[in-house]
Amino acid sequence: MALADPAGCAKGSEDNNPFPDIIELNVGGQVYITRHPTLVSVPGSLLWEMFTQKNVRSLARDSKGRFFVDRDGFLFRYILDYMRDQQLVLPEHFPERSRLQREAEYFMLPELVKLLAPKLSEQNSLGDDPCQSDPEELSPGADAARSLTSAAAALPSAVPGSGGAGAAGAEGRRAGFITIGYRGSYTLGRDSQTDAKFRRVARIMVCGKTSLAKEVFGDTLNESRDPDRPPERYTSRYYLKFTFLEQAFDKLADAGFHMVACNSTGTCAFAHEQTDDRIWTSYTEYVFYRE
Repeated sequence: MALADPAGCAKGSEDNNPFPDIIELNVGGQVYITRHPTLVSVPGSLLWEMFTQKNVRSLARDSKGRFFVDRDGFLFRYILDYMRDQQLVLPEHFPERSRLQREAEYFMLPELVKLLAPKLSEQNSLGDDPCQSDPEELSPGADAARSLTSAAAALPSAVPGSGGAGAAGAEGRRAGFITIGYRGSYTLGRDSQTDAKFRRVARIMVCGKTSLAKEVFGDTLNESRDPDRPPERYTSRYYLKFTFLEQAFDKLADAGFHMVACNSTGTCAFAHEQTDDRIWTSYTEYVFYRE
């Protein structure tokens, strides 16, 4: 009795085609199901080469038999959309344009790379593409804000302790708040002796403006719960890929933020009925602001 191919649901119509007609892909942990003709619709592309020129047994697979590609799983949706009809359709506010261009280069899609490249105006300067800039830059008060920033940079002596380098580094930085929150726990035993793992932080959450959060935390920001968030919008669903509070504080300090407030709540419960050990759990938030 022959076993079914775990990478697809049906075999292709052509007898000489070793790939199934329906193919399951695992791209960076995200699962996609598509047809074989879609993946080979652009001759010369990486996917075309993988699913026409290579042996089916030579391609990497995950534990469930799906073909595995080690790339950004969330951006691959736009790569796959382009493979279907060779057209580019992006959300109204799409801050990941440059990253998507890098993915298009990796998958060897030159026409898509051209569509994603920054447009040049008649003066050979970068055009105003709303997909590349934060929409707040186009707001009526943007010119006034830029004027105030320029005036502050021109008068470094107005701020005690500021210098030319600091003023230059502050240009373009926007004011705003970022809130860091975490749930922690620790065990308090007899004689008030705390456990060595007194502060367990499961996850550090980030609340605030999307553009500020990405500026401060960069690649350490996990956006899987709130992808494609426009830069001018606010979110409370981001969290950090690390669990060290001091590391988050260092990043905020490097970006010019200062802590302005904090609050915490806690509860206590006995770890065991027959001992005096108690487990304290708390939720704490720190509010940071940059002028």
